[in-house]
Amino acid sequence: MKFYLNAVTKNIFSVLLVLLVFTCKDAPKDYATLSGKLSNKGDIEELIVFNKDNEYRKKIQLNEDGTFSDTLKIVGGKYTFQLGKNFGFIYLKNDTETQLNADLSNLYETLQFSGEGAEKSNFNTENIKIHKQHLKPTLMSKSEEDFTAALDILSTDYNALKEKYENLDSEFFKTTDEDLEKLKTSLTTFYNKNKASTVGLTAGTVSPVFSNYENYDGSKTSLSDFKGKYVYIDVWATWCAPCTAEIPALKRLEKAYHNKNIAFVSLSVDDARSNGGSMDNARKKWRNLVKAKDLSGVQLLAPQGWQSQFVQDYGIRGIPRFILIDPQGKIVNANAPRPSNPEIKALFDELKI
Repeated sequence: MKFYLNAVTKNIFSVLLVLLVFTCKDAPKDYATLSGKLSNKGDIEELIVFNKDNEYRKKIQLNEDGTFSDTLKIVGGKYTFQLGKNFGFIYLKNDTETQLNADLSNLYETLQFSGEGAEKSNFNTENIKIHKQHLKPTLMSKSEEDFTAALDILSTDYNALKEKYENLDSEFFKTTDEDLEKLKTSLTTFYNKNKASTVGLTAGTVSPVFSNYENYDGSKTSLSDFKGKYVYIDVWATWCAPCTAEIPALKRLEKAYHNKNIAFVSLSVDDARSNGGSMDNARKKWRNLVKAKDLSGVQLLAPQGWQSQFVQDYGIRGIPRFILIDPQGKIVNANAPRPSNPEIKALFDELKI
């Protein structure tokens, strides 16, 4: 009898053990696995994943050969990933494995996701490509007809992309549709503001002027000091990310036209309002950035920031803003192409600068 009970006990234990193994095996994981390889990573050492509100943030170390693998305890949904100065979107869900592969020398053209649920991430990647293709820096300087046409083509290509990913759910597309419409509305509003701000500032009219603005070198500078030269004015501020993003291109442009009949003037609208009520703080921040970035050309500080008369006369409501004035002090373009826009060199060459 004792032997029989021992045998039964062992059998019950064995069955329970098997059930436990299979139960554990089938239990969903409370984390997502992210792995892959990033070629030509250069000095980039980590992949950063975070959510919209930055409540979740995970740094994943890259191996020397660009491979990586890690687990992320997350709430399923859309996340942003960062690689150096590059950003993108990725959809993650617990109990799934996602692979991210790319060549960092050409991230958006080579980025590819695989694994369960990768379709949403791949859709976003292709959507970014479409936006980069149609929303170039030249957009804001185009005619109203060309501007509208560019947005229409963007919508057409976006809808074609949706057809390619027809298996994705309607709720996902509802969100991406709304994002596109919000973007188009914002772009149109900004375009119309820019257009309105240049009314009356047509080519050939005498430019508004500035007098005795503070120069980084300690002197005072007026627009009249550049009479006889073309003047390319960059209206910017230290806190403006799109402004500072133009600095490398502006430096290259200055170098290309060094000793030519043109002056490059950068006019900062840093003011007390954006610096704790202190103009001294604004001036210090401006001077520190000019030094840190080794900015060339003529560096000026507008005395009342946005409220400075020159800025008001040009109706500037958004920055960066670029203005080109001819040697006689007349406007060539009150909303000139940015340094990163190839059209600016074409314009300079057309003017035989």
